[in-house]
Amino acid sequence: MSLLQEWRDYAYSLDTNQKEGKLFWNNYFDIEKGIYEKLLAEPDTVVEGTVEELAAQYGTSISIMVGFLDGINESLKKENPIEEMDEKTVVNLEFDKEKLYCNMVEAKADWLYQLPVWDNLLSEERRKELYWQQKKSNTIVKEKKISRNDPCPCGSGKKYKKCCGVNKTE
Repeated sequence: MSLLQEWRDYAYSLDTNQKEGKLFWNNYFDIEKGIYEKLLAEPDTVVEGTVEELAAQYGTSISIMVGFLDGINESLKKENPIEEMDEKTVVNLEFDKEKLYCNMVEAKADWLYQLPVWDNLLSEERRKELYWQQKKSNTIVKEKKISRNDPCPCGSGKKYKKCCGVNKTE
C-alpha cells in the first residue's frame, strides 16, 4: 500500500467527534500551520528533498508529511507524484502564491489563509479579491427559465411557445 493510501485510510477513518480524532487533527493542523509559516516566510526559496528528509527538516513524522504533501499538491507549480511516492521519493514544494491562497480559502482553512505572513506576500486588496473569487466559484447560479409566454430568446419577436418552444416533432 502506498504512503498516501496509508495516510488517507488512517486519517480519514478517525471520528472528529471522538477524543482521538480531535487530538489527531488538532495536532496535524498545528504542524501544518508551522510548515506553512516556514514556507511562506521564504516564498522564493524552492524547498526540495525526499519525503523522509522533509519530514526531518520540519520536525514531523513521514505520515504527517505525506498528509501535508497531499494538501499542498494542487497548489504547486509542478505537482508531485503523491500517489506512488515512498520515503525516498524526491518532492518539490515550489508553490504558486495565489493558487495556494485560493486553495486554503476553498478548504475553509482560516488558520492558514489568515496567517500574518500573507501580509508580506499578497496585498490586502488582492487577498480580498482572491477570497471572493474563490467563494463565488462554488456558487451555482440558475439561469432564468423561459416561460411559454416570454419573448423567444432567438430574437424572432414571437412568443417562445409559438417559436422555438413549439414541439418540433408535430
